[in-house]
Amino acid sequence: MELLYKVEDKPPVGTSILLAAQHLLAALGAIIAVPLVVGGVLGLSTEDMVVLVNAAMLVSGVVTIIQCRGVGPVGIKLPVVMGTSFTFVGVSIAIGFEHGVAGILGSALVASLVMIIGSFFMPTIRKLFPPIVTGTVVTLVGLSLIPVAVDWIAGGQVGSEGYASITNLLIGLSVLAIVIAFAQFGKGIFSASAVVMGMVIGFAACAALGLVDFAPVHQASWVALPTPLHFGLSFPISGIIGMSIAYLVTIIESTGDFFALSTVTKTKLTGKKLSRGILADGVGSALASVFSTTPFSSFSQNVGIVGITGVASRYVVTITGVMLILAGLFPVLGALIVIIPLPVLGGAGLLMFAMIITAGVNILSTTQHTKRNGLIIAISIGAGMAVTVRPELLTNLPEFLKVILASGITTGSLIALFLNLLLPGREKATEQ
Repeated sequence: MELLYKVEDKPPVGTSILLAAQHLLAALGAIIAVPLVVGGVLGLSTEDMVVLVNAAMLVSGVVTIIQCRGVGPVGIKLPVVMGTSFTFVGVSIAIGFEHGVAGILGSALVASLVMIIGSFFMPTIRKLFPPIVTGTVVTLVGLSLIPVAVDWIAGGQVGSEGYASITNLLIGLSVLAIVIAFAQFGKGIFSASAVVMGMVIGFAACAALGLVDFAPVHQASWVALPTPLHFGLSFPISGIIGMSIAYLVTIIESTGDFFALSTVTKTKLTGKKLSRGILADGVGSALASVFSTTPFSSFSQNVGIVGITGVASRYVVTITGVMLILAGLFPVLGALIVIIPLPVLGGAGLLMFAMIITAGVNILSTTQHTKRNGLIIAISIGAGMAVTVRPELLTNLPEFLKVILASGITTGSLIALFLNLLLPGREKATEQ
């Protein structure tokens, strides 16, 4: 697909705001979901939950801007949306039960050094990612997200009220059809904004049918100032170790996102660029701890938006960062995004995530079709998807292995890396 706007292009301001909005729509629900889950399980007060959520939006915006524009050696200078990471949910809850939110944030702050220090080794690590490994990792990123989009279309988690109702399925599939129509047959701005157009039309239809709950908008406060160190910090050794493992997992996941992004934006991902991106992840997570929210990583779904729309401008996503900051300072704005029905998000999400799979397949198509490469792809994707669709497989493993292997992306990536090193006939990595 030809890019409508390349990484360094600056679309007109009005166009940029519209294009930035679709990144916001895709990301905001996931950004606030992590603090809501962690805070809800720990039984935090409404006031404390508000602090976690507002800080998540505010810091997401700041770190997104840093990734897109670059600040000194920090930031990959690609259209990356940053947000709170589900990788840290399990370990955060475990720490929180024993040491409170202060233990979560203090452990995350110290352990962020794993990612910060690790970023300086990314040029060396980059050499371990030839196209056969890169393509497998990128494909896994997309495949692992498909079940999420399917649940969104169905209206929630399996077993929830109304799951897979005809209404939900019709809404999700209608939004999917609208996005496809705009992306394929629209011209100019209509094609570039296919995702936001589909979601706006879907939201309007749901509102007209009385399927939108506006209560969160009425309940949201108008202004919320940041409250650094609201929960304080404590530094339990067990928490730091757990968080350190989670950060190692995040390095692998973010590396996969950056490879996918380099493919859809048609830019080379050098070891130096990869280092800048991972360093921004680490610095952003440290900043999140100081401002009282959970650690960060790059968002895969926004890679899919670039693939669908052909808009790779980092300046557009910089505006998304500004919007996230405003959502953090003015929670009522964020509430307007949060009330979008899940089937609407799912209709757009299914195509976004599938586009990441396409990017991975495109990379794999450049590799030699040998038995060796076929084994690497098959075993890695098979193992990664096994963990994704049946996480119960890990039930009886030691806790540290559960943390490492809980993500299908990480499981498949590690297997691809090891098989590529162990099997004879290894190809060298090339900067793409």
